[in-house]
Amino acid sequence: MGATVNVNGRMFDEEHAVISVFDHGFLYGEGVYETLRTYNGVPFLFDRHMRRLRQSASMLALDVPVSDEEIHRRFLATMRHAGLGPADGEAYIRLLVTRGVGDLTYDPAACPQPSIVVIVKPQVDLPAEAYERGVKVAMVSIVRNHPESVNPIIKSNNLLNNALAMQEAVRRGAVEGVMRNYRGELAECTTANLFVVRRGRALTPPLDAGLLAGITREFVFDIGAEIGIPVHEQVLRDEDLLEADEAFFTSTTRELVPIVQVDDRRIANGRPGPITSGLLDAFRRRAQELTVRPAQPASELNAL
Repeated sequence: MGATVNVNGRMFDEEHAVISVFDHGFLYGEGVYETLRTYNGVPFLFDRHMRRLRQSASMLALDVPVSDEEIHRRFLATMRHAGLGPADGEAYIRLLVTRGVGDLTYDPAACPQPSIVVIVKPQVDLPAEAYERGVKVAMVSIVRNHPESVNPIIKSNNLLNNALAMQEAVRRGAVEGVMRNYRGELAECTTANLFVVRRGRALTPPLDAGLLAGITREFVFDIGAEIGIPVHEQVLRDEDLLEADEAFFTSTTRELVPIVQVDDRRIANGRPGPITSGLLDAFRRRAQELTVRPAQPASELNAL
């Protein structure tokens, strides 16, 4: 099954979905996005994703001209058009808001109306083996954007920094690339947040290390508090990862993925550890608990 695309309220299949070449999201990368997935047909942690979308947009002086409720309606309408729902399989959802169509200028006033695109396709989970045996990552040479250049806390459509880092990781046979910041500290992976486990505590770089405030990252703090696993922010360096008891990365579509190898170096005994497994089990259990009811309007999803 291919993707279904909602462009400014109109439905298209992936072959016929188009946006103007004069859209500033295409011309200049001016735009923000969010990626969500469903559990039981419900867009998971919807309110948190909308909060981050609006924060990112505000940092670009980009108007999001519709309410969260309207965005939620477009999600559900696009999912229905794609034939995805609680009985049909889970959905991957990507929401993009761009500056819109305008003249060839950086002046935002040239774009009177932002573009809103919703892409829906079937959610494809990693193979079970990735969670049971863990994965390899690579320490890449590409440095994460300086916060005073293009701040990584903005979930921007301009992903060249991430793309170059991931391409390096792929060339080295890894499923993710670990990026350092301009100070040489660990920041995050190319499409995920990074955690290491030391002495029973899960540690992740602080936001001022220059990274995206991941929604799953945030939810892991909640899960840790619920099941009694300390989760803290801490400045991390290469040796903290290489000498960790366990390590994992987090993302919306992949949940918590154990890291067992960094380049040619094995992490601890080379197998997923109990802290990672405990957090993953609790995450999945809580995701199911929060989405057992049918999909509801955004105003009723505050519990997420």
